[in-house]
Amino acid sequence: MNIRRTLVILLGMVICCMLGAGSVAAEEKVQQKTPKATSQGDATLGGLHKQILVERGFSEAAKKCIECHSKETPGIVDNWRNGRMAHAQVSCYDCHVVEKTSPMASQCEGVRGTNIYTSPMVSSKTCSRCHPVEVSQFLESSHSTPASEPVMNNPTFDKLMYYYEGLEFTGVDRNTPEGRAPRASGCQMCHGTIIELGADNKPINMTWPAGPGQRYPDGSVGNCSVCHTRHMFSIAEARKPESCGTCHLGPDHPNIEIYEQSKHGQVYGAHGEKWNFNAAPDTWEPGDYDAPTCAVCHLSGIGELSTTHNPETRLKWKLYSKRSEIRKGDRGNGEEGGKRMRKVCKNCHSTLHTNATMETLDASVKLYNIYWDKAVAMKKELADKKLLGDDPWRDGFQRMMYYLWHHEGRRARQGAAMNGPDYAHWHGFFQMFQMFMDMQAIRDWRIKNGKIEDLSNVACPGPD
Repeated sequence: MNIRRTLVILLGMVICCMLGAGSVAAEEKVQQKTPKATSQGDATLGGLHKQILVERGFSEAAKKCIECHSKETPGIVDNWRNGRMAHAQVSCYDCHVVEKTSPMASQCEGVRGTNIYTSPMVSSKTCSRCHPVEVSQFLESSHSTPASEPVMNNPTFDKLMYYYEGLEFTGVDRNTPEGRAPRASGCQMCHGTIIELGADNKPINMTWPAGPGQRYPDGSVGNCSVCHTRHMFSIAEARKPESCGTCHLGPDHPNIEIYEQSKHGQVYGAHGEKWNFNAAPDTWEPGDYDAPTCAVCHLSGIGELSTTHNPETRLKWKLYSKRSEIRKGDRGNGEEGGKRMRKVCKNCHSTLHTNATMETLDASVKLYNIYWDKAVAMKKELADKKLLGDDPWRDGFQRMMYYLWHHEGRRARQGAAMNGPDYAHWHGFFQMFQMFMDMQAIRDWRIKNGKIEDLSNVACPGPD
């Protein structure tokens, strides 16, 4: 049995014994005459007997919230009462009530005219009151501020969302609901955006809800409910791969698809319904499951490693970037991350097996970097001869270079990292070499003819 789990169980036994002793003392107390209070104090507290009193229940204000929402939003209340928040006596009031001075302060119909102010928006700042360590780890991760950076502060991303996808180049106003639709329906749901407020301090312009990097009017960052779905906040749900699959999927980072194809995913698909997903943090270990989910490898306590809410602490390479480098700075410490991931693997695999997997990943990343470096050299050559189009999306060479990195290149690297051979091969390197050859052909034609082709013959390769 794992040492940490053994200690937790022993601690639980000690607590149970203590509580049991307290129960006996309480029973004995009933049979005795209660001593009178003296000038020295109550003899039942200061003498032979000590009393442990646990008060449970909700405040009157909290009860009113629950009663009202049981009628107005019964699905929310049902979710909440079946979750751990309700069991811990944490109510709507505790998470949604804000100071009157908060920029998010408003009043729903149920509290209008009182001194109670609420907000439908609950940030990680609120969660940190009870979960300070978890929020601190989260704020150091790429799921926090870096997640919303592309939507908030990246000119290329901005142009993609509004000018291209929102059809601004055809005359659609980016400030209309139609112009905002690509951001609201897609980008912000996985990245996050800044919440805009109306006169009543409630969200407007489809800026809420959004992804984990959500930025709130009070200056806080982080939406914990992306993984711990409101209002049950189930730990079991967050541990299952489907939770991560909302964002980590698709042509550019098909992590959930790769996982499902891998042996880990096949075991989960065959036996996952029998696994124990409800163990306490840092006690959820092999035996509760037969193969890892995303959470096991990247977040959960396992073996020597404690639970974390910062997945970068177990990652070596930047597999999302145009050129893969070992992580450093605000993207983690890749050398240490690689060692920690090996500690994850050794709970179920031999050192020989782990070494072979890691060597395959390193070799695949280095091969991708060779592709990218050669593509960069070709692009520089064309740029020096002024043979690149001003609009990269109308330029065949530049469009293919984007897919070489953002789609095929990511799939090849991540397929190798997660043991998804079809994504590493057919959706990865197989498509990469063909794309690279076509890029070479375009480069050769432009240099030979001294001009850019009048009409690009490169079509969008689609989602695969």
